[in-house]
Amino acid sequence: MNAHRSVGIVMIEDDEGHARLIEKNIRRAGIMNEIRHFTDGGQALHHLFEAEDGPAKGGPALVLLDLNLPDMSGTDILAQIKAEDSPLKRTPVVVLTTTDDKVEIERCYDLGCNVYITKPVNYESFAQAIRQLGLFLSVIQVPEVEEH
Repeated sequence: MNAHRSVGIVMIEDDEGHARLIEKNIRRAGIMNEIRHFTDGGQALHHLFEAEDGPAKGGPALVLLDLNLPDMSGTDILAQIKAEDSPLKRTPVVVLTTTDDKVEIERCYDLGCNVYITKPVNYESFAQAIRQLGLFLSVIQVPEVEEH
């Protein structure tokens, strides 16, 4: 059996209550991957791009991104993740936000987000999205290094 590293989930969400709820729903959907939680964009970007165990250097991830962060806009983070020259541009990003503003949603899809979920999270639609994540998680494979 191929041992591949499991995909880490990076949650960028400044509201602790929402973060706990999201994590509970993820666990309830049977997804046991590690969740790294960040409450501001700066720390999250550092983890994503710079940290040794972060996605750019340490293997695949899936990002849950709140758009309203204390220090920067989630769309800026999304733009950086999905930039042409970004090592993370194939990383699936799920945007979580309190706005259902069509323009904002459109912009997120233009920037490359994969799924858009409006908070407060309706459990059914979230569970649906999480099942899609399960699909993402099962298809994101880390290239194996052949050992001879």
